[in-house]
Amino acid sequence: MKKVALITGGSRGIGFGVALELAKNQFDIVINGMRDESSVSEAIKELQDLGAEVLYCQGNVASTEDRASILAKIKERFGRLNVLVNNAGVAPSERKDILDASEESYERVMKINLQGPYFLTQAVANYMIEQRNADSGFEGCIINVSSVSTDMVSVNRGEYCISKSGMAMMTQLFAVRMGEFDIPVFEIRPGVIKTDMTAGVKEKYDALIEEGLFVQPRWGLPSDIGKAAAALALKYFPYSTGQVIMVDGGMTIARL
Repeated sequence: MKKVALITGGSRGIGFGVALELAKNQFDIVINGMRDESSVSEAIKELQDLGAEVLYCQGNVASTEDRASILAKIKERFGRLNVLVNNAGVAPSERKDILDASEESYERVMKINLQGPYFLTQAVANYMIEQRNADSGFEGCIINVSSVSTDMVSVNRGEYCISKSGMAMMTQLFAVRMGEFDIPVFEIRPGVIKTDMTAGVKEKYDALIEEGLFVQPRWGLPSDIGKAAAALALKYFPYSTGQVIMVDGGMTIARL
């Protein structure tokens, strides 16, 4: 029986990169996103062509009702869930200096990037514990996709940085709580990845790459994150719960 993985924000960008790598490694896939199913049909077919059974769950991770619906659909279709990848996230609608940013922007970013994943993880963790108690051979893990903005300051998108810093602590908290059940929790911390979210700053980072911003002089790709997630989901790091996997091309190495 194949393992089942839920990837939030899994129909494009980093999330789809993760979904592809897990499908290649014999996981069945649940992807969650905000778009209607007809808009993600190509992504679903690509995953199915890799041999995965695919369930699409439309919904907003910031919504209590949508989170409950996602988990209910997974239980109905598969009756199991082995891997949760908290990937869904947004940037501020407008990049504003922290002296000018609005409460509305802060609340929106925090609800989607941190509050939603926190309570989705709570629900999934409890379901994983149920599965573990019913079957001592159950294998599960939780993977949080954060950002180098966890500890690199961008004063024109402070709410995003704070949300990702919160996710880093969330990883530690759930790693400790889930330890007794042998369910590891990890954080993948991407650098600058070529996605829709970074399309607007392509020229800026093209120039910075030329100037040596990264040790590995190229953009990160969704597949780079996907390969890291697959290694964690396949239990290649069985004794490393709570750890951060940096996927940033050496961007955060301190250099003179």
